[in-house]
Amino acid sequence: MSLINPGFGLVIWMTIALLVVLFVLKKYAWKPIMESLKEREEGIDKSLRAAEEAHEEMKNLKIDNEKLLKEAKEERDAILREGRKIKDKMIEDAKLKANEEASNIVESAKDRIEHEKKAAIVEIKNVIADQAITIAEKILREEFKDKAKQKDYINTLLKETNLN
Repeated sequence: MSLINPGFGLVIWMTIALLVVLFVLKKYAWKPIMESLKEREEGIDKSLRAAEEAHEEMKNLKIDNEKLLKEAKEERDAILREGRKIKDKMIEDAKLKANEEASNIVESAKDRIEHEKKAAIVEIKNVIADQAITIAEKILREEFKDKAKQKDYINTLLKETNLN
């Protein structure tokens, strides 16, 4: 039972040994241990704060990226709308120009047709006049083969003509 009931001297020596160990620990080991624990705690706090800052920064970057993406989409849509407007305007201008050119071609063709029509009418009149003169000449030659008929016709014409 000596282990269960220690002697008074053993308790004193154990207390002295404990105090010596505590004194040595306090003198040489306690400060470095506490400092290393404090440094570790500060390092952990810094890491946690850095992680939170990084998390906040990532949130801000994500928000900024979403804004930039939205602006880029809006800009793309605006550029596409502008491109469509330009395309429509170019098509409209091309249609107007084509219509003007077609009108000019039709007008020019009408003018040429009218000119050629007038030229053809003049040509027909000239041919008819030539034919009429030729026919009249043949008729008059046949009619006036006789000299007496010629003189009678000339006298008739002179009577019809009023001389002033």
